[in-house]
Order: sequence, then C-alpha cells, then structure tokens
Amino acid sequence: MSNQDARLETYRQGQEPIPDRHWIWPLYGQGLENLGRDHQPVQVELPQPGPDELLVRHDAVGLCFSDTKVINVGEEHPRLHGRNMRTDPVVLGHEVALTVVQVGENLSERFQQGDRFILQADIYYQGVGLAYGYALQGGLSQYNVVGKEILHGDEGCYLLPLAEHMGYAQGALTEPWACVVAACDIAYRTGWQPGGRVLIIGGPAADDATELGDPHSIDGPPEVVYALDVPETLLAELQAQAAERGYRVETVASLETLAGQKFGDIVLLGADSALYEAVEPLADSPAVINLVGVGGFEGTAQVDVGRLHYDHLGLVGTASGRVSDGYAPIRTESRPGGSMMLMGAAGPMGQMFFQRALQTADCPRLIVATSRVMDRLAYLPNKFEQLIESRCDVTRVLVRAMGDQPASEFYAELLAETVDGSQANGQGFDDIIIMAPSAQVVAEAATLLAPGGVVNIFAGLPRGTKAPIPLADIAAKGIRLVGSSGSAIADLQRMLVEAESGRLDPNLSVVAVAGLSAAKEGIIGVMEQQFAGKVVVYPQVLDFPLTMLPDLQERLPAVYARLGPNESWTVEAERAFLAELLP
Repeated sequence: MSNQDARLETYRQGQEPIPDRHWIWPLYGQGLENLGRDHQPVQVELPQPGPDELLVRHDAVGLCFSDTKVINVGEEHPRLHGRNMRTDPVVLGHEVALTVVQVGENLSERFQQGDRFILQADIYYQGVGLAYGYALQGGLSQYNVVGKEILHGDEGCYLLPLAEHMGYAQGALTEPWACVVAACDIAYRTGWQPGGRVLIIGGPAADDATELGDPHSIDGPPEVVYALDVPETLLAELQAQAAERGYRVETVASLETLAGQKFGDIVLLGADSALYEAVEPLADSPAVINLVGVGGFEGTAQVDVGRLHYDHLGLVGTASGRVSDGYAPIRTESRPGGSMMLMGAAGPMGQMFFQRALQTADCPRLIVATSRVMDRLAYLPNKFEQLIESRCDVTRVLVRAMGDQPASEFYAELLAETVDGSQANGQGFDDIIIMAPSAQVVAEAATLLAPGGVVNIFAGLPRGTKAPIPLADIAAKGIRLVGSSGSAIADLQRMLVEAESGRLDPNLSVVAVAGLSAAKEGIIGVMEQQFAGKVVVYPQVLDFPLTMLPDLQERLPAVYARLGPNESWTVEAERAFLAELLP
C-alpha cells in the first residue's frame, strides 16, 4: 500500500489526528460582504463533544441555491427566527456527508469512530424546526458537534448510515436528490380531509344539477362543512350525507363572515375569477381547491402560485357537475409513455429531473427540456449522451431554448411535437415540471397541458407571487396544478436506497469541485446561475480552487484520468482527489 493509500484509509476510518482549531465560513448578516472575513473562512477553536454528543468531520458539502437565499435576506429568513447573526453567525451547508471522529461516552454502544452518515437537513426537535445549515451549524465547516436535536429528534435519529462503497459527494447530494424524489411522489388527498373543515360556495354559474357524489375520505368524514349560496338540491344531498356520516353542515350568509378562517378543502361551484381570488386566501396549508363547472370562468384569475409550492396546495377541477370527480387521484409521477416538459431545465435541479426521467423504468416517450437561453442547457445532451442513447428506442429527447423567438411561436412548435397517433389525450404535455422561478413560466405551462395533465411547481416562488391562470381549463380538461418544497426523512431514505443500488447516481450531478476556501466563489457562481450542475466542496481540503471537471485535465491529471464517461465525477476520482490533496 502506498503512502497516499494508507493516508486515505486512515482518513476514511476517522483516525487522523484531530486539530485544536478548524476553519468555518460564518455568515454575520445579510449580503456576501458578511460571509467570512476578508473573503476568507475563519479559524476557530474546535468544539468538544459532551457525553451525549458526537464530534463529526464534514467530508463533502453541496452548494445549494437555498444557501443564497439566506445570504440575500439574512436574519429575515423564516428559518432563522430573528436570530442576531452579528453575535451568533450562521454556518451554511445542508447537503452534507460526514464521519464520526469522536464519540461521547454515553453513545459508545450506538456509534463508533469512522461511522459515515448523511443527514436529513430538516430537523425537528420538540416541535421546533432546527434545520442543518440554518439554525444548526452546517457543512461549510470542517467539524461540528452533533447533539440531542439530531440524535433524538421528533422523527428519531436524523443521521442515515452511508454504505462503504459510496463516495462522499454521492452521499452529500442525496439530499437535493431527495427533493426530486419527494416532488415525484406526493400523496394528495382523494377526498375531504378527515376531521377537517370544508367550504362549498356557489358562484354566478352554479348549476342546480350539481351533485355531491362521494367526496368523503375512507379515513373518516370532515368535522364541518360550511355552505354559501349552494343550490338547494345539492344542499339537501349534503345534509343527508352529513347526518349519515356524523358531521355537521352550517350555512353562512356571506363570505365576509368567514374572514380569517382556514379550510382544508374549498369547493367552488360555477365560480368566476373574482370569486376564486376572494376565496383563495381561506385555503389552509395544505389544502385542495376544487373547481366544479366551467360556466363562470372567462379569461384568467390571479393564482398565488407561491402557495402552491410552499403550502402544498392542490388546484383541481371537473366539468362533470359532480363534486367528488374533482378529487380524482393527482398523478405526480410522470405518465408512463407520456410527454414531459422540464421548464427551466438548465440548472442543477433541472439536470436531476432530466436524469431521473431517463432512468425511470416506465419513462416518457417524449422529454422536452427548455430554457430561455441555450448556454447551460446544451450541457444536458452531452452529459447524458449514454443514457439518451440507451433509451432512444422508446424515448425521444428534445433540448430547446427560446432565445429571441416569441413565446407563442416557441410553444406552438413544442406542442406540435406532442402529437402522436398513440396518444389518446391529443395535443399537449402530460407532465410539466417547473424549475424556473417565474410566474410567467407557470402561466405559460398551464396552457400547454393535455387533458388530465399535471403542472408541478418545483421552483421556489415566494408566497404572494401571482400568475394569470386560465381556470376554465382546470375544470374543462381535468388538469391539475400542484407544488412541492423540500423533502422528509422518508424521501431521503428512499433516495439513499436508489443511490446505493446504483439505479440513480448523484455523482452525475457534479460539475465542479473545490476546497473550503473556494466556497464563497462557488456560492457566487450559484447566485449568478453559472453552473449546469452541482458544486461540491471538500471541507478537509482547504485551498484547492473551484475547478470545473474538464479543467482537472490540466490541474490534476491523475484525478481527471479517473473521471467517468463524458467527464463525470466518480468514486474513484474522488478517492484520487482526496489522496492527492488531503494535508
């Protein structure tokens, strides 16, 4: 065994000498000028673990666009709860792989030196959210102490073991990949919320022939249904079912009497856009808004698409005149053999959705990746050339940038690509996933769906962001608008299984690597949307500059030689990188 190999093995076992001091990137307030000191990380004393704590070494951390939001707003970020960052700075980095290097005496039966983990970033302890890289010190530091919040959280232990054959970057990037898994596996309700509050309102085109059907959940009835301007026949049906199932119905005289209340289900009968806009603020988080009938809608309504993303609202509808039909299951996994559009696909998350679509067993027959400009988008067909070729017998891939072309012409050309003799739904996309944080893009997407299609708003648009949506299409075509934000520990566990089995390789998302001192440069690049994929920082390598993978050919030839097809990051390249650069 060479000296380099022996050094790397000692490192992997967590047995290297532990320093008295380590380097971190503290954020002292809003703005890049408050990240570190003089554009550099800061050296501080190494924390000491108590008997119920672990000292962990951060091995790899992925840079995320969410990190830039903290920098942009500082203490106003909702995860920081008014924290005084000047005296209690934040250390960013929630996409982390780590190794245990010291074990508190009371934890010796649970953990050992050298244990490798990833962690669920959204941590809840006694009902309080304490996300890693926000309230808790994150991965842009060489070491950290892990205590009760993570080891005994509300969902158990937030550390998940990382298999021996997995690389550090692979482990760190399971966190953003878990958000992709979560977005494709949302379980929306197919009936009224059990024990919840329902609001049914009749609009200007409410039809006397409207029926209730059976909108009740198999898990139980709601607590109460409020009815306003509901046709008499429907109200009688509702009261009869309420008496049978054991909930109450209350009629209300005006919308004003409901001000400030929240509802898990809102059913609009023959509504118009003005009624929708008046009622939408009453939707709880989460909630389903069900549009029954198309008669009242003309033009568009201003829909809070930020709430679709962050509050997990589901906007559904039916033209059948039966309330329960609006609760048909919402498909957030792509339609097998359907047509998919990825809007704003040039960035890291767009790349992940693109890769996943190609590697899904029942993949779409058409995948269209779009962006306003081609620069980063051109990366996709080159990076995933082998995956695309392996699917060419069943899947057609198009990569298109709008450029200076009028939007109407651009989308008309793409809609023409969806016409297929085998497609029962006719022209339009079955699935549209939006990575571009733009209300205009959401509005455009809503017009491009085939009947029964789904728009998934993945981009993080702030609450209060309005987009003009043609609500008549939601009811008439049975389309769905949904959204997703973040992931749960179950999503991370599922993604870890996918990564460890080799079915999805997070390493394919890596476009650049860096040492800790170059993290600020990487964050600036993320802010300026320079990267088509993920930047991975190796905190134990202090001074290596931010380097795109193709540029390793000149900077680290031995590492470049171990890259995979199309210059992709690999476990072997990572090992060579660490063997050459660890101090």
